[in-house]
Amino acid sequence: MADILKRNKALSVNPLKASQPIGGALATLGFNRAMPMLHGSQGCTAFAKVFFVRHFREPIPLQSTAMDQGSSVMGADENVRVGIKTIAEKSRPALITILTTGLAETQGADVQRNVREFRDANPQFADIAVVAVNTPDFTGSVETGYAATLTEIIRALVPDANEAGTCPGKRKHQVNVLVSYLLTPGDLEALRDIFELFQLRPVFVPDLAESLDGCLTDDDFSPVTIGGTSISELATLGDALATLVIGASLSKAAELLESKTGVPTYALDHVYGLTATDALLCALAEISTHPVPERLERQRAQLQDAMLDTHFMLGQLRIGIAADADLLAALIDLVQEMGAEVVVAVTSCATPLLAKIPVARIKIGDLEDMEVMSKEHKVQLLIGNSHAVATAERLGVPILRAGFPLYDMIGGYQKTWVGYRGTRQTLFDLANLVINFSHDDIPVYRSLYAQKPFSAASESA
Repeated sequence: MADILKRNKALSVNPLKASQPIGGALATLGFNRAMPMLHGSQGCTAFAKVFFVRHFREPIPLQSTAMDQGSSVMGADENVRVGIKTIAEKSRPALITILTTGLAETQGADVQRNVREFRDANPQFADIAVVAVNTPDFTGSVETGYAATLTEIIRALVPDANEAGTCPGKRKHQVNVLVSYLLTPGDLEALRDIFELFQLRPVFVPDLAESLDGCLTDDDFSPVTIGGTSISELATLGDALATLVIGASLSKAAELLESKTGVPTYALDHVYGLTATDALLCALAEISTHPVPERLERQRAQLQDAMLDTHFMLGQLRIGIAADADLLAALIDLVQEMGAEVVVAVTSCATPLLAKIPVARIKIGDLEDMEVMSKEHKVQLLIGNSHAVATAERLGVPILRAGFPLYDMIGGYQKTWVGYRGTRQTLFDLANLVINFSHDDIPVYRSLYAQKPFSAASESA
């Protein structure tokens, strides 16, 4: 079990985490015709929108209740009710989520009551789903905000099996897939291909691969999301063969969905690396009753060959990783399979998963903590989001960009990490970082390759 090192300073320096409202908005953006609305000041929403636009390089639908000095003191209930009504009238979305910020939570907002008041006063909008979620940004992270929002959407919009008359297994090829924030649109597209090879139809909840995959549309402008999981499809989750949950942060959402539908659950912490992908395919083979397709068997053999090719560069490499818990666990498992040593692990907030991650210690902190610990432990390579790039430059080590946000590279949101093929490419990326970096600064590389070349005479001997 990992030793969890708690925060020991009163502020964050060079923060690692993104806030809970951003996580809640990200979960909302995976549903078709959806609109997240942050209950807070306009600056809170503008800050979140900048994160999304720089990461996805797409227009992002995001609204604000625009709290000001007066409403912060006297109450902002009217801001919420008017905001919902304005969005409903102008955009006619299928889903509106109300996500609180630190300002609204400190002011004492009761957004669930505000939604009920809006419903009572505006019965003409009964066809629009409105879900309120408490996501204060002074606690948690993008991971916890994403998970909390998905849980409340399931609570509000997935009908109980007894009321809806659903029956597990009625749809003989459908599998519900609850996906953590760590999965990119590229990951979801790769997973869809894997499911279809088993003759299964995945219903991703939410589905960012349909809404934020960088696809041009015929519409000049849309005030709401285009693509993603349809709200009407949530009513069919009780007819699925099984529910596959990817990400330990979604355990509460998974328990709630199983209690409402009775559909059996298969839980995976992630699908990075050989072992985790094997577990995924075993689960799909059991659900579908089909053997693992030959194409996937070949991809597994290709990954094994890549592991042989790259273990010279990655074995015993001293790595530092900064990420939220789900992504941290996935990356640690992936590099440890290659014999790398994770000597520094930093995450944004405490979660139950941390205690199970197989490293000596995990620091709950920020990128300043990462930098100090990396110097102490002589880290040779970093893995983190774009905020960690300056840290890597000061340390003089290469960095593999992973997580959210990725604003200094093109296509980071579309990168595939999962499955045999995604893992293979990640190993190549890591090995190339080591090869292309100054060999004198990578002791492992130097010890393996700083040998005299074979002469013709010695080779013939």
